[in-house]
Amino acid sequence: MSRPPAILRPAMSEPVSAVPLSAPVTPEWVADAVFYQIFPDRFARSGRVTGLHLQPWGSAPTIHGYMGGDLWGVAERLGDLAGLGVNALYFCPVFQSASNHRYHTHDYFQVDPMLGGNAALRHLLDEAHARGIRVVLDGVFNHASRGFFQFNDLLEHGEASAYRDWFHVTGWPLSAYDEDRPANYAAWWGIRALPKFNTDHPEVREFLLSVAEYWMHFGIDGWRLDVPNEIDDDAFWQEFRRRVKAINPDAYIVGEIWGDAGRWLAGDQFDAVMNYHFTRPCLGFFGARTLDHPMNERSGTGRVEPLDAAAFAVRVEEVTRMYHPAVVRAQLNLLDSHDTARFLTAVGGDASAQRLALVFQFSYVGAPCLYYGDEIGLPGGVDPDCRRAFPWDEPQTWDHDTLTLVRELTAARHRSAALRRGDFTVLHAQGEQVSFARKHDGEAAYVAFNCALDAAPVPVPATSGRYRDMLTGAVHDLNESSVLTLPARTAALLLCEG
Repeated sequence: MSRPPAILRPAMSEPVSAVPLSAPVTPEWVADAVFYQIFPDRFARSGRVTGLHLQPWGSAPTIHGYMGGDLWGVAERLGDLAGLGVNALYFCPVFQSASNHRYHTHDYFQVDPMLGGNAALRHLLDEAHARGIRVVLDGVFNHASRGFFQFNDLLEHGEASAYRDWFHVTGWPLSAYDEDRPANYAAWWGIRALPKFNTDHPEVREFLLSVAEYWMHFGIDGWRLDVPNEIDDDAFWQEFRRRVKAINPDAYIVGEIWGDAGRWLAGDQFDAVMNYHFTRPCLGFFGARTLDHPMNERSGTGRVEPLDAAAFAVRVEEVTRMYHPAVVRAQLNLLDSHDTARFLTAVGGDASAQRLALVFQFSYVGAPCLYYGDEIGLPGGVDPDCRRAFPWDEPQTWDHDTLTLVRELTAARHRSAALRRGDFTVLHAQGEQVSFARKHDGEAAYVAFNCALDAAPVPVPATSGRYRDMLTGAVHDLNESSVLTLPARTAALLLCEG
């Protein structure tokens, strides 16, 4: 969820979590997944939901305006997503809410009518599953909204409300709209529109767990959990996992935790987290020459310093070891999201930096997650600018080189078990050149980067064999002393010819 800009982000040198003694069990399918994150109001408008006052599609996004994207529109674009190589969708919230981002939940059992209601989600799930595409929804369980029925009852009846114990109230009458008085109830980051649940109350716990169960029975494939660390209660999340996995043992539970998540990744709570530890070194290395420091300081990632190849390799190896290998294989690896500036904008508009980072994202351990529009070079600064409408009717504005690259990367990942499940070993990291290997069950993939402004040699010590570069089609005979000369600002992704 979008946060106040003053929040501090974890430093790149923060301690690494200890690997738990027992082996967590994570869904096998996640290692094979290519995720695509959708902000529903801005992805695709079907025209089936009418009678609304909407911003023109593609106009500058605002905090409060709606552009009218809906789930029917997403269903109409599933062919495009499948053609891109996507096989899993992660949606920002879809439940009824008086906000374009829908983190202000009014009704947890109803898809927002502006998105097409429950019928649209039913249709989308059926169509997605028919294509082998899984669907993960956003669960906002830390806080509700002023429009949530139980909180609205407090506004109507004050101390006599039957639901007064559902929230953390410190005084009456509630100052829900009175900006001249301090808020007298707990709210997320003090935002009055987001009253925080009292999850110690048995009825609240049961309500939230029933929401999780309801949509699992409806057919979703998992939950992305909004700010779950702010429900500081291991027992709650342990019960959440038990209930969700009882309905679908392969359900994916991924938390939005920006810092050290070891507490939640021991196998009894979440399967993985959104891997912002992956995001920051990608910004620092691939965008080292062009980082927009003022932009990043105001963005969710915070200030990022440039990294050379050696520092990048050290940090990435730390990230690879942070958690149990089963968890690392299930991490949601993202370059940007609805909470950050777009990667392209964060690196000063340098398309070569974005493309290099995409190659790394798709060849690293864990599940790559594209934020909608990344594949066409959609720019965007801090919230709300990072939530622009997808320009379906303006293909002349698309970066077709990046789009072609993403298709090549998804094809390579789907083809290679080494890229999806292999060990990660850095082979060379010096100056602006890096190479690494992914190996699994006798299969190897090699990836090399030259981030310099001139052509440069990159050592790629490899198991002897013939390898094809999936990005250029070139074939190379590699061995333990191989060195590839790569053009400026390019990468090679090498798979064995067999």
